[in-house]
Amino acid sequence: MLTVDKLKEFGANTDEGLTRCMSKEDFYLMLVGKALADTRLEALEGQLASKDLDAAFETAHALKGMYSNLSLDPLTKPVSEMTELLRSRTDTDYSELLGQAKAQLEKLRSL
Repeated sequence: MLTVDKLKEFGANTDEGLTRCMSKEDFYLMLVGKALADTRLEALEGQLASKDLDAAFETAHALKGMYSNLSLDPLTKPVSEMTELLRSRTDTDYSELLGQAKAQLEKLRSL
């Protein structure tokens, strides 16, 4: 079961995340649960593979917002880096950043 303590161990800034959720722990955990069920990271992988940089930017930007608002810092970092590269439609190898994000998401899902 996901708890605030487990999220802290993961590296989430739970104090900040809880503040955004009016200090309602159950609400915060529910939103984190929704983020864990979100499939846009997998969609981003496909968009990057097909070089659809416009769609990839939109997806990365949405993920960045979701992870940032929940203060899931280990996920926010690689997704933010991808977002900024995609903002200028940089055609590069995103596999390392995508791999970091996927690994962090799996780590979070295993909590």
